[in-house]
Formats: sequence, structure tokens, C-alpha cells
Amino acid sequence: MPPHRRPRRGRPLRSRLPPEVRRVNTLLDRPVPAAAAALTLRRGAARVLLDNWTGSSTVPSRTLYPHQWSWDSAFIAIGLRHLSARRAQQELESLLAAQWADGRVPHIVFNDAVPADAYFPSPDFWRSSRAGGAAGAPANRETSGIVQPPVHALAAWLVHCADPAESRRRGFLARVHPRLVAWHDYLLTRRDLGGDGLVSVVHPWEPGMDNSPAWDRALGRVEPTAPDTFRRADLDHGQPADRPTDLDYGRYVRLATDYRDAGYDDRAADHRFAVEDPAFNALLVVSELALAETARELGLPGAPHTERADRLTRRLVDRLWDDTTGVFRVRDLHDRSLVDERSITGLVPLIIPGLPPEIVQRLSRALHGPHFTSPATRLIPSYDLTGHAFAPHRYWRGPAWFNTAWLIERGLRTHGLHGDAARLRQGFLADAGRTGFAEYLDPLSGEARGARHFSWTAALTLDLLCADDADPKEPRP
Repeated sequence: MPPHRRPRRGRPLRSRLPPEVRRVNTLLDRPVPAAAAALTLRRGAARVLLDNWTGSSTVPSRTLYPHQWSWDSAFIAIGLRHLSARRAQQELESLLAAQWADGRVPHIVFNDAVPADAYFPSPDFWRSSRAGGAAGAPANRETSGIVQPPVHALAAWLVHCADPAESRRRGFLARVHPRLVAWHDYLLTRRDLGGDGLVSVVHPWEPGMDNSPAWDRALGRVEPTAPDTFRRADLDHGQPADRPTDLDYGRYVRLATDYRDAGYDDRAADHRFAVEDPAFNALLVVSELALAETARELGLPGAPHTERADRLTRRLVDRLWDDTTGVFRVRDLHDRSLVDERSITGLVPLIIPGLPPEIVQRLSRALHGPHFTSPATRLIPSYDLTGHAFAPHRYWRGPAWFNTAWLIERGLRTHGLHGDAARLRQGFLADAGRTGFAEYLDPLSGEARGARHFSWTAALTLDLLCADDADPKEPRP
């Protein structure tokens, strides 16, 4: 046999594997600043993200949520940065590629390869490329027409911080910065429906906490679409006891239909549901601070974003803080009154660095009080345990979620409450591993509910495994 045809003796088995398999193994084996006992948890979380990867983005769940979701992708990118900064960048860039010309980032980007009946409302319902043409919907991608919380600028900055050299080499921040600025501009102009400087949401799906009792009063004004006129695909994969009722789902469909028929025009639509949500606005504050850091990294002035964050913080406190109960509340723009419900959205503003110290203290007390102290998990229930509408299994009406726990853990660290942050972090990691990275938990029993192998649970597990109370890579206000 000629020398050039001889097999290479001793060639490592790994080098014979297909490239994609080699990349997967490399991601799983990459060193990480975590104790040896956490290695199994880390590998399990990484496996969820790799299994849910579609080639350009990550689905929340292969069964229940087979497309790309907006704030899910932001959370996923935050975790992916610990495996591959390049893939985390791609997660965000694929989402922003479907941004509308008016600046909105749609809450779903549909995968053409997924059957139309796999999820409802489907692309045929939203008709974004036709109904949203005047608002600048992309002609070559089908999306929804509503939005989700603006976590994206925070995610982009954290992804950059994970590997600044790779980010600069690829021009990542330079590409996403103008899109993120346009996204925030859309929210602060087209969505200031109350005229007082806060962003309004026009559908219960927009705050991401779809079925919260905080929306019930406003939803009561909406005439539901008859349930026999649409088919709920979510019930094919989720327990009916966990999901919104047919009555509520009919109201969701009615609101989305009316918005679509108005061409997704925020000024022309008759918004029968319009509320100012504390968590949504708090995440915009934090993302404005991240945009300030991004601008400085690019040699641009960061002060305009810092000033906007300061104004938003003042307005959030002035308009949505309830000093009687010690939590933030939703404001219903129909009569401009605060909604008399305690929910997780009223605690998420703890993530804002510039929150007045006395409010930080009150929120900390609320976290330890009877309304939000779960007997079976350190995660925080999504709704008041003593509330009239509390339901431990039903979507956002009581269950404890991992993404809101991550936000609050970050808020605790931001304000120097490191002991509380560490306890929440430890509980998060224990529950994530114990439940197979469940979507959410029953706060009374600790039972896993919703989808398993859920992407943001896995991603945020990776992030908390690497969390440090004094991480120098974190953005500073």
C-alpha cells in the first residue's frame, strides 16, 4: 500500500465523528466554574438546549411550543453564552431578523417546516405578511403581531460579555444595536397608550404571564370568540387543568383577531385590553441600561439610554407602586386604576438597580411574607398564595416559574441581598435538576408541571451554575 494510503494509526476516535457530534461533545465537555457535583446538572441542561436547537434558533419545547418565542430566546441566549458565545449570538440574531419595520419584535417567529396545525394561533391566523404590511411586517417571514417583554438588550450585552473578543470579531453588537434601539423606540412611542411615559401591553400574551389573575378585570370587558370556531393545539400536549380555560382562550383569540383586523396599528386599534405592567416596564429599564453599555462599547453616547432608564424608573414608582401592600401593581388604562391583585409581576421590578432603597426593603419583605413563600419550593409563586384566584396548577395563576425566579435572584444580587440570592439560586438549581428542567412547579407540592426539558429552565440553570455575587463581567449601572 502506498504511504499516502496507509491509515493513520492511533487516530483519536473523536476525530472520526461527524462535525456536528464533535461540536456537541465539545460544548458538553467545556470547562466551567462549577463544583464537580454540578457537572451532571450542567450536562443535562446543555443537552436540553442542544436537543431543542433547530439549526438557527431554539424552541422552548419540541411538543408544546415548536416555534421561536421572543423572550424565551433572550433567556436561552443568556444560558447559551456559557456553552457557545457564537450560538448565543445566533439565537438573538435569528429573532431580530424577523423584526418589523416599525421596530416591534414579534412574540413568535414561525418555522415554515412545522405543520400549520402544530400550534394555534398559526401563521394562517396572524397573517402577518398581509395584515401587517402597513406596519412593516416582513414579507418573507410569518410571525405573530404582538410582542413580549424586552429582555433582548440585556441578553445581548451579557452574550457580548461572555466572549468580548469573539463578539468584536463578528461585529455582533454593531449589528444588533440599531435593531434594539428601534425596538425600544417602538415601545416608548407607539405603546405609550396612557401618555404617561410607561409602556402598555394590549394582549395578555404580551407580558409573558399569559393567564395571570392580574388581567382578569380587563379581560372581563372582552366578548370571547366561540370555542367551536378554533382548535386549541395546546391541549394536545398539556393537561387541561394546567392550561387557560376555553372562556379565557376565546378572549385571547378575540383580542388578537381585532388587532389583526386593525392592521396591527397601535393607534387605530380599539384596545379593549390595555394595561401598564410592572415587570414589562422594569425589564425595559434594565435593557435600557444594557443599551447604554452597548453604546459605550461601540463608541456611542450611553447617556441617553441611562436617562431614559431613570425616567422610566421614576414613572414606574409614581404610577404602579402600591405603598399599602408593598408591591407594584398593574394599572388598567380603561379607568386608570390599580388592579387589586398581588402577582409575581409586582416583584420583578426588584431587578432595577436604581430602585429607591425603601422600596427594595418592602419588596424583600413581600418575598418572605405569606403571600409569596411557597411551602414546597424556594421559587416564587406567580400569584398570591392567599388570593381568591390562586390555582397551584393553572398557567400563571399560582405555579412557580424558573424565569421569574432568575429575574428576582438577579435583583437580589443587584441590591446586595446576597444571602437571599444564594438561597433562591440553590433552590432553583435543585428543583431544575429534580424535575428534568420542567416549565414550572406546583408551589404547594413541588410537583413538576407543564412541559419537561424546557429550554429557558435549562438555559437559566447554566447561568446560575456560573453565577457569582461579584461577577466582573456583569454590566454595571
